[in-house]
Amino acid sequence: MQGARIFVFDAYGTLFDVHSAVARHRAAIGPHANALSDLWRMKQLEYTWTRTLMGAYAHFATLTEQALDYASARFGGIDPALRTQLLEAYATLEAFPDVAPTLKALKEKGCATAILSNGTKPMLSSALASAGLTGLIDACLSVDDIMTYKTAPEAYRMVVEHFGVRPGEVAFHSSNRWDIAGAMRFGFHTAWINRAGLPEEYPDLPPSRILSGLSGLAD
Repeated sequence: MQGARIFVFDAYGTLFDVHSAVARHRAAIGPHANALSDLWRMKQLEYTWTRTLMGAYAHFATLTEQALDYASARFGGIDPALRTQLLEAYATLEAFPDVAPTLKALKEKGCATAILSNGTKPMLSSALASAGLTGLIDACLSVDDIMTYKTAPEAYRMVVEHFGVRPGEVAFHSSNRWDIAGAMRFGFHTAWINRAGLPEEYPDLPPSRILSGLSGLAD
């Protein structure tokens, strides 16, 4: 990460546990709760990629709702009240335990911190506020402003334009390997936060670092 002075983080899956929404309502969903959560996340991401390729942008909040509807239909449907509760829970996802300490440590060292996310600004503001992280992030950048999802280069360009830096001055962190590949291709230093211990992908676009979490990142 030599030369990096801006620390940028993906939000969903990296700072916030995307499965915590379903976890709060596991009993109401039933035995297929984990499978529903996995499918919800998978379709949410798939919709961002297909819509970017088509040039048919839709807000991430809309895609999140559509992905939930598809996932729940695959498992026999859910009560409308439960659907509302799940979407409300997604607006206030739980942060991983290592997030706040890491961001605090970076701020104490004088580092600039930012989020670059597919999420809309209202979604991100809600998640940051509920997790008590608002004061630890200097900039919250949403691809909604350019209506193009990651991994399009335009998404990563938002960081260098906002801070007025070169790509080599940015350290980008994500739990999503595809996101790391896109950021690496753009020229960022990258750290793959491989919380789930997943196998390597995109060998031609390797991360600068592979970490199991954010702990120690500011050391």
